Amino acid sequence: MINLPYGIDSFSKLRESNCYYVDKTGIIGELLQENFEVNLITRPRRFGKTLTMRMLEDFFDIRKDSRELFEGLEISRHVDLCAGYRNQWPVLFLTLKDVSGYDFPTAYRRLKHILSTVCIEHSYLEKSDKITSADRESFHRLMFRQAEDADVEFALDTILRMLTDHYGKKAILLIDEYDVPLAKASDNGYYREMLDVVRGLLSSAWKSNNFLKFAVVTGCLRIAKESIFTGANNFVSNSIADTHYSSYIGFTEPEVAKMLADAGFAGQLAKVKQWYDGYRFGNVEIYCPWDVLLHIRELGADPEAEPGNHWTDTSHNDIIRKFIENPHFEVREKIESLLSGGMVWEPVVENMSYDIAHSSEENLWSILYLTGYLTKADVPREMAVRGKVPLRIPNEEVKAVFADKVKRWFEDTAAAADRRELFAAWWEGRAETLTEMVSDILNDTISYYDYREDYYHAFLAGLFTGAGYAVESNMEYGLGRTDVVVKDRKNRRAIIIEAKRSRSGEEMEKDCYRALGQIQDNHYAGKLGRECRKVVCYGAAFFGKSCLLKALEDNTLKSE
Repeated sequence: MINLPYGIDSFSKLRESNCYYVDKTGIIGELLQENFEVNLITRPRRFGKTLTMRMLEDFFDIRKDSRELFEGLEISRHVDLCAGYRNQWPVLFLTLKDVSGYDFPTAYRRLKHILSTVCIEHSYLEKSDKITSADRESFHRLMFRQAEDADVEFALDTILRMLTDHYGKKAILLIDEYDVPLAKASDNGYYREMLDVVRGLLSSAWKSNNFLKFAVVTGCLRIAKESIFTGANNFVSNSIADTHYSSYIGFTEPEVAKMLADAGFAGQLAKVKQWYDGYRFGNVEIYCPWDVLLHIRELGADPEAEPGNHWTDTSHNDIIRKFIENPHFEVREKIESLLSGGMVWEPVVENMSYDIAHSSEENLWSILYLTGYLTKADVPREMAVRGKVPLRIPNEEVKAVFADKVKRWFEDTAAAADRRELFAAWWEGRAETLTEMVSDILNDTISYYDYREDYYHAFLAGLFTGAGYAVESNMEYGLGRTDVVVKDRKNRRAIIIEAKRSRSGEEMEKDCYRALGQIQDNHYAGKLGRECRKVVCYGAAFFGKSCLLKALEDNTLKSE
């Protein structure tokens, strides 16, 4: 088994630990060839942006000797470039990924802490005889977390000037995850305050032309130039739609194939491709590196392990839910098409600000694309639609995230329906009325091409959620396990529902009777009959958004 770098975003640690490394150092040469003063590179999360930035830091930083770290890698073959740039420039590295909080004071305090840490790393500057007293005093306040607002706003300008004065040459600025503070602020209601802080902090750096060699900035979105990149002359933005740097962040298919072969799992490429490939950066197909590494780790423990979903349990996925449930957006049919393997044509806005991200359907499609939930579909040139991008779900992992959000919304939609009349019909055994009412609720939800019985079980249970009833699923009663049991202990009554997923609309009635027969044959109502004065049993059949119910009460088929 190869030594894979799980969770390591430090380039030096990765190399010194003799970890497996997919050589991405070619980005250094391309970056220097571009010769822009401010370079913004946007990619979805978990694609290796931080590792890339740490690699740049190790290469350029004048305080280090990184010859061994880069030995044998692509960049080392460019002798002249290495002579002019490797460990030849002062570097200021700043990550903003931890600037967050439920309110602005908390987030601002964390920003001050991060700036303090940066100053501590460069504490030697305070003792330099080439530094002005004004810069030394501001630097001291930043380092000891006594900074005033003006110190914070001009922190990067101050440190860049001090680096330039100390070393006698301009400094390189590396800012990782620049937009995380804005994303967190947007989620928690203090976007305008944080925008002012981040804009002031970064703008002071762009204006430090006499002290800035060049800057590289990474994030998920490009915030509109007039908001953040004011004053950034000679600025270039590289998003997932651009061809520049397209193969340097994330794994290409040949890289994944080699890694799997080196790990002894060459036969797993097809499954890995199905689950973790599908992203298109520029004209290159890209795999999510975090997912590939985790799956190879799982294969090392169990060679029969199936690919899994590593995007679950993350607040980022809430964007899908917000999109689906917005009453102003007509997106349900489009989501249905995506889940069934289709694509949608939508305009994509690359210049975005988080405060308006949810203000229009166009913006939300753009967010889903730029953050990796959707990717550009490969279509013939003659199919192109002017001003629109063909979008699809990239792989099985992201499809599972969409399906999970649809399922949860599906359950909550059922739970939010006006249920007084609905409950009365359930308890009174009015199967024909219920067939109509439940079908209406189903028709308000999003279709998912792969509905299984457990989706319908969850839907039925959701109808009774939060109404004071005890709801049980898949519990033992009689000689088997019931799908759904609803108990009204106060009135000593119960409902038993056995649900079937029909193969066609014509088979629904037969499946209803088959479900009722299962209830009777397995004596599901026996135990409940001793506890309750009334037990109503239902056979339910589902086909897509269609529902049919038949009822039994006291082992007698009911009709209205």
